[in-house]
Amino acid sequence: MSRFGDLGGRLYRGDFSFNIVGNKRLWYSVSAGLIVLALVGLLVRGLNLGIEFKGGAEFYVPSASCEIQDVREAVADTGVEAAAVTEIGSQNIRAQTAAVTPEQGRAIVDALATTCDVSADQVSSRDVGPTWGGEITRTALIGLAVFLSLLAVFLTVYFQWKMAVAALVALAHDIVITAGIYALVGFEVTPATVIGLLTILGFSLYDTVVVFDKVRENTKGITGQSRYTYSELANLALNQTIIRSINTSIVALLPVASILFVGAFLLGAGALKDLALVLFIGTAVGTYSSIFVATPVLCQMEEREPAMKALAARVMKRRAARGEAPTPGGTAPAESQKAAVGSDAGGVATAVDRPHRQHRDAGTRVQPKRQSRSKRKH
Repeated sequence: MSRFGDLGGRLYRGDFSFNIVGNKRLWYSVSAGLIVLALVGLLVRGLNLGIEFKGGAEFYVPSASCEIQDVREAVADTGVEAAAVTEIGSQNIRAQTAAVTPEQGRAIVDALATTCDVSADQVSSRDVGPTWGGEITRTALIGLAVFLSLLAVFLTVYFQWKMAVAALVALAHDIVITAGIYALVGFEVTPATVIGLLTILGFSLYDTVVVFDKVRENTKGITGQSRYTYSELANLALNQTIIRSINTSIVALLPVASILFVGAFLLGAGALKDLALVLFIGTAVGTYSSIFVATPVLCQMEEREPAMKALAARVMKRRAARGEAPTPGGTAPAESQKAAVGSDAGGVATAVDRPHRQHRDAGTRVQPKRQSRSKRKH
C-alpha cells in the first residue's frame, strides 16, 4: 500500500503520469465494445421484468418446515411455473408466478400447505398488477429527467457548458452499459433495481465533478502562457485525482461485493442481489467513465476552439525553438507539471507560467552577534 501511496504522490507532483487523454481512441474503443455488448443484452435477451412490472401473484409460506426447492416443486405440480422463489427474512418463503385464476390460486395454496405441513390459513397470497410497476417506472423517469436538467444547469453555471455535455455523455454511457450487463446476467428487474440505477448516477457524477474541478484549477488562465496545451493540463488533473477515484471506488465496491458474491451466491440470500448487482456494475462503470470518458470528451471539444488551436500552435512553436521533444498527446512536460502543482501541504496551486519563489527549508534563524557594551564605539 505504501508503494501505491508513493505512486499517488508522484502522479500528483507530475514526476510520472499516465497518458490518458492522449490515448482517448483506446478508451473510446473499449466503451464502444461495452456499449455494443450492452445493446445485445437489451435487444436480444431483454430485461427480465419482475412481477411488479408485468403483474402476477405472490404466495408466502413459513420457511421453518420446507425448503425453496420444495416450494418450487409444489407450485410446478399445480401446472403453474414459479417465476421466482426466494427466502424473505428468516421466516417466510415467497413464490412469484404469472397471473393465475382463482382456482389456480387455491390449488397453489393447498399444495404449499400440504408440502410444508402447515394449514392453508398460514399460506398467504396476493395479486400484483402491472400498474404499480408502471407507476414506479414513470416516477423514476420523471425524477431522472429533473435530475439531468438540474445537473446540466449546475455544471454550466459552476463550470461551463462543455463540462455539462461531457458529464451527461458519461452518465448515458453508465446507464446503457449497466442496464445491458444486467440484462445479460438475467437477474430480475425489481423496484430495487430502478433505485440502484438512480443511485449510481450520483456516484458517477461525484467522481466526474472532482476531476472537472481539478481541470478547471489547472487550466485557469491557460491562454496567457505557451508552455502546455489544454489536453496536457487536463491529463495532469486526471493523474492528480486518479488515485482518489480508485480508492473511493474500492471502498464503495467492497460492501456491495460482499452482499453480491458472499451473500447472494455463497449463502443463498438473494433478496438484495438485484440491488447489489446494479450497484456493483454501475460503480465500476461509473469510475471508468469519470476517468477515461468524461475528460477525454471534454478535451476533444475544447481543442476544437480557435483559442485552444492557437495555444497548441504556440506551444509547438516554443518547444521547437527550444529543441524540446514533442510530448505524446496529453502528457505535459515534467517541469510544466510541477509548475502547475501546488505544495503537497495543501498550498494553492501555482498559476500557469508564473515564476514563483522557492523558499529554503525552515530552520533556526541566524541572529546577529551583539558586542559587549564596553567594546561598542560611541
